[in-house]
Amino acid sequence: MKRRFLELDVFAAAPGRGNPLAVVLDATDLDGPAMQAIAAWLNLSETTFVQPATQAGADYRVRIFTPRQELPFAGHPSVGTAHAVLACGLATPRNDRLVQECGAGLLPVRVAGEGPQRRIHVRAPRGVERGAEGAAVLASLRTGRLGSLRPAVIDNGPRWWCIELADETAVRTLAPDLKAMADASVATATVGVAVFARCPGQPHALVVRAFVPADGIPEDPVTGSANAAITAWLHMN
Repeated sequence: MKRRFLELDVFAAAPGRGNPLAVVLDATDLDGPAMQAIAAWLNLSETTFVQPATQAGADYRVRIFTPRQELPFAGHPSVGTAHAVLACGLATPRNDRLVQECGAGLLPVRVAGEGPQRRIHVRAPRGVERGAEGAAVLASLRTGRLGSLRPAVIDNGPRWWCIELADETAVRTLAPDLKAMADASVATATVGVAVFARCPGQPHALVVRAFVPADGIPEDPVTGSANAAITAWLHMN
């Protein structure tokens, strides 16, 4: 059976950059196992499936899969799916707003501009700290250069380890043990590990890297839910 799908580069200024995403536009008749099989076959960091909304007030429903599992929310898939439904005429903004239904609930989407200049902003679910024992995760980093903020698991749909390192160099040169990190992620029911450092005196406030080896993604180029989780953790402190 033929299905319409798009492959997009999200958070990118040019093709072949940013974070790739597949969007299956006509997924009404697909169940969870079928979606998981397609996501595993496409083998991108995430594949989304667009379905009719089931909750009042939503413009469409999206289900989000990595090659290994379904996620309640993810950042670049939400942005990319909103772009796809707009580009293909499957939804129309009202007062520059859409509402996305996903596993994490109803999320407002703000749309600014048209065509190539369009910008899409998705409100992430509120981050909540979850308890977990992190010795194995910290050991997988293979560095003792931690920052002042204690490591934490932040849940904003997916659960992320958010770990501050000492400085920008520590983040950029990090070479973790990905097999150990994958095992630790599974053991702590987290999607992956987001490391970050503050960057005083730089035009950017933070440097961030996100690792999802348990799902076959050694490192994500840019990860909306991880950045949102880090922001939530900083806000709590």
